[in-house]
Amino acid sequence: MSNKIRVLVVDDSALMRLMISDILNSDEEIEVVATARDGEDGIKKVTELRPDVVTLDVEMPRLDGLHALGYIMSEIPTPVVMVSAYTQKDAEATFRALEYGAVDFVSKPSGPISRDIRAVGDELIAKIKVAALVDLSNLEFVRPKKVSENYIKPKIGKNVPGRVGVVAIGTSTGGPRALEKILPQLDPDIPAGLLIVQHMPEGFTKTFADRLDRESGIEVKEAETGDRIAQGRALIAPGDYHMSIMIETTGNDTAGGVISLNQDPPVYGLRPTVDTMMLSAAKVYGDKTVGVILTGMGSDGAKGMKAIKENKGRTIAQDKDTCVVYGMPRAVVEAGIVDKVVPLDKMAEEIMKMVKKPSRSIGGNER
Repeated sequence: MSNKIRVLVVDDSALMRLMISDILNSDEEIEVVATARDGEDGIKKVTELRPDVVTLDVEMPRLDGLHALGYIMSEIPTPVVMVSAYTQKDAEATFRALEYGAVDFVSKPSGPISRDIRAVGDELIAKIKVAALVDLSNLEFVRPKKVSENYIKPKIGKNVPGRVGVVAIGTSTGGPRALEKILPQLDPDIPAGLLIVQHMPEGFTKTFADRLDRESGIEVKEAETGDRIAQGRALIAPGDYHMSIMIETTGNDTAGGVISLNQDPPVYGLRPTVDTMMLSAAKVYGDKTVGVILTGMGSDGAKGMKAIKENKGRTIAQDKDTCVVYGMPRAVVEAGIVDKVVPLDKMAEEIMKMVKKPSRSIGGNER
């Protein structure tokens, strides 16, 4: 009996079915057991073949990817990786798919029919392998919270920038679901700014930030060069850009942090990386830094969390039982550089506790 990961490929384009199948079959650990031309055909073949993983297109005739996913996760729970074109419509549908229980997604490089799909072949293979190992019990339907239409968010930047600490959050697979639970639970008056690196393709981070902003009492936006780190503001690193912090000196000589973006070479094959952001945060904010590692594959963030600890900051990791993939948290827990290990539903509470603890003023570690 084969130990290969058995995959069903669902896409309405015959060319995409062929090319995706060729990419996956090129890996000795993966076998495409069938293809399906739309959501109805996909559901039928999932039921008959019980594959280990499904790749699922978003836009399809008869039954689209979202409705097919909803049925699969409720009736025949199976790890699903969405394969989505980047348009505003498809990006929104992709994030709804993650709420419905999809493990992750891969962006088609050039639209619904991407003849250059091989450009993301390695990424697709890696995500299929991760999906085959996930704990499906942590992929239940997420119902996003919405901020009341009458709610007015606190004015950003009302505090002196140098008085504000920073919460540095890193995550990958399963991260969008985790962040959709954490950020809406944070107090809008949290005495810190937030920096977030979520491994995600270029173009999707703006849509993701806008969704989180609608659901949260704090401001959430895709980071831009020159953005100030301020109380009650969360800045998400844009896809394909590393994010770090520069010191800005105001008229009263108070040092504050502002965002710097660059396209330096990828690290660990990633851009952005959690380590780049956290190393910078530890250097600038010292003991006023709280580092947080959430669900995700790999070990990105381990060096950054170590630097935060060495600079007297505090560190938190998501526990194994609530992670979709216990990779990044495992790396920092096993390295012994975590102050608290907490389940996802307690993460916002723990972040609030840590940012409110007394600490030395900013600037002691900025050299």
